[in-house]
Amino acid sequence: MGVRGAVKDVWQRLAGVEAAAGDRKTRMLPAVLTPYRGTRPGQDALPKATPANLRRFAETPVVRRAINVVKDKVASMDWQVRVRRGYVPAEVDNVDERLATLRRCLEEPNAADSFRVLWEQVIEDLLVGGFGAVEMEATGDPLRPFQLWAVDGATIQIDCRWEGDPAAPRYAQATGRLGGDAQIALRDDQLMYVRLNPRTHTPFGLGRLEVAFETVNQFLSAQRYAGRLASNSVVQYALWLNEATPEQHDRLIRWWQDEIEGTGRVPVLSSEKKPEVLRFAGGTDADLRLQWQEMLIRMIANAFELPPMLLGVAGDVNRSTAAELADEAFQSAIVPVAKLIAEHITRDLFAKKLGWREFEFCFNELEGRDEASEAAIQKTLIEAGVLTVDEVRAMRGLPPLATLAPLPTGEAQQ
Repeated sequence: MGVRGAVKDVWQRLAGVEAAAGDRKTRMLPAVLTPYRGTRPGQDALPKATPANLRRFAETPVVRRAINVVKDKVASMDWQVRVRRGYVPAEVDNVDERLATLRRCLEEPNAADSFRVLWEQVIEDLLVGGFGAVEMEATGDPLRPFQLWAVDGATIQIDCRWEGDPAAPRYAQATGRLGGDAQIALRDDQLMYVRLNPRTHTPFGLGRLEVAFETVNQFLSAQRYAGRLASNSVVQYALWLNEATPEQHDRLIRWWQDEIEGTGRVPVLSSEKKPEVLRFAGGTDADLRLQWQEMLIRMIANAFELPPMLLGVAGDVNRSTAAELADEAFQSAIVPVAKLIAEHITRDLFAKKLGWREFEFCFNELEGRDEASEAAIQKTLIEAGVLTVDEVRAMRGLPPLATLAPLPTGEAQQ
């Protein structure tokens, strides 16, 4: 049977231990935050090696601003569930009821979270470490066919030898416990694993904060140094007394520490020669390395694919370029993440978990940031005959005009 066969058999038996329909298997808060790291060569389940400092770096002001620019916009965006391209709504069975069911379940994915709360957690992990994980469990209830829970992506291991068998486990969560509860096996249709910047040499994604890891570390070091310097805890000067005896030197130090330092008094010195102040730095704001910190903020903005303007650097921004930079940020930093989330919901949840390939999830605000310009474009396309009114209404998540009930005669006249 071999070691590989034994490991596979254990995974199969773990996958066969099913909980009640719709119950959650993963742990919301695992006992340890650091994912299990295997050392055996050829190990099937590979954890993502993510530094623990990433979580702390995500709580610093500049990085938090960069994460919130993307996370808050995507999570608060208007969305809809519609019939997929290539399918005719009239030919889909119970289309209205199923659309309403999908919308209701996504708005209330579980007993505790809303749509925004759930996906804010996933997008946070996606930007920090390149992993976003959502557990999907079928309930067997036609009115609520599934439930979703956000999972800490750092605790997810991936079976790199999974060959597409839907019955075989593909993922496992390291819980930090001992014995049979050390790992929780999950099939491909039980876990939605969203990767940012996927690559061929690793099964894991690459988060934007991972790209900026060294830059953020340098920025925090520069900030700590500037803080100590500004608070006068780092002395940048010295007092030089020419031809002073050791006794006079010690007496001056005791007098300064006991009578002058921290009191705000004016020191009065009487000596044959004037003391000289030796400065080790310029004594200006240049000692704070503000330009170096600004350059690091620009590097962090580049790692998050955002213009430095959104992180507080407004040196090269004016009225003519601000709108262009804001639009660039929307197209480069927000739209790709939103489309990635929408594709995973469509493919993993609708198609794999439910088998409802006739439907898709999409965000309504990805084509244009400016509502007025988007409405003008749609009006032009309607007048040119490129789009119909019902097609534009579908783009905005509204039902066709033919399905709306006509108003009573009295109300229509008013």
